Amino acid sequence: MSVSIGLLGAGRIGQIHARAVPGIAEARIVAVSEPDDAAAQAVVDLTGARRDTVDGIMADTAINAVMICTPTDLHAKQIEMAARAGKAIFCEKPIDLDIDRVRACLEVVAETEARLQVGFNRRFDREFMELRAQVEVGAVGEIELIQITSRDHAPPPIEFVKRSGGLFRDMMIHDLDMARFLMGEEFTEVFAVGSVLIDPEIGVVGDVDTATATLKTANGRVAVITTNRRASYGHDQRAEVHGSKGMAAIGNRRATMVSVADTEGYRTEPLLGSFMDRYAEAYRRELATFVAALESGHQLSPSGEDGLRALELADAALRSMHTGMLVHLGA
Repeated sequence: MSVSIGLLGAGRIGQIHARAVPGIAEARIVAVSEPDDAAAQAVVDLTGARRDTVDGIMADTAINAVMICTPTDLHAKQIEMAARAGKAIFCEKPIDLDIDRVRACLEVVAETEARLQVGFNRRFDREFMELRAQVEVGAVGEIELIQITSRDHAPPPIEFVKRSGGLFRDMMIHDLDMARFLMGEEFTEVFAVGSVLIDPEIGVVGDVDTATATLKTANGRVAVITTNRRASYGHDQRAEVHGSKGMAAIGNRRATMVSVADTEGYRTEPLLGSFMDRYAEAYRRELATFVAALESGHQLSPSGEDGLRALELADAALRSMHTGMLVHLGA
């Protein structure tokens, strides 16, 4: 099966995915919809795709899959359009910022039997995949505590913050999904705190730039996530799973792992500068997995349900921060 893809959105994340597709022999981007001329042209030059409208892409029966990389408030509508048009769907997270809207969207996906994968790219990072594999074979025993550190290299533009849904639903949602992925069971309690310590403008638009969330399962297992929008030393992404037999952990990635020692001490290369560098391979692998699943008929993952669960946790964390109270999921 050859996968012909229509790309919706050619901003930063759309171009990241557009650069990944040419390395997948079974897939190609044949059309792109993007209002910004320069961004659209960049994808056209990279892939040879034609420029088209969303409606045009949906109506083209030769296009059998779409990648939705538009702003979040367009995701749910475009998923429904693609589902009704009979196309497989890869959609960046989150599906929407409103839980009820996500549920309604997933009902359409179910009714049309559409195939949907949500873009939690960290599940395809080789370190996180190996960490999960070690947990699954019992290397750490029964999980007791997961700790995830997530610090971006620099805050995003304020215009992005305004539309993104904020730190919990835009950034920490990746870590919340990863906590579920590693824990292997659902969280039932969330407590979160947050502050504006990096950029006052982030507070002006109603968001925070520094936060911690503590989550607990019905069995008492705990996950702690610390997140902020700035790390002066590069993109800081670490995780640790501690259990009854021991601990498995992943650290940061550098351009090389070479260190130099002399009379002045040890020197290493700095951390990779951004999530785009840190997860470049993961972005390629998640799309290759999407295409391979379409060819084989295997189930797509992460699923729409995974997207819903992560958003529920993000909303619970946001509610906890605003109220100062522990939030019980489902309450």
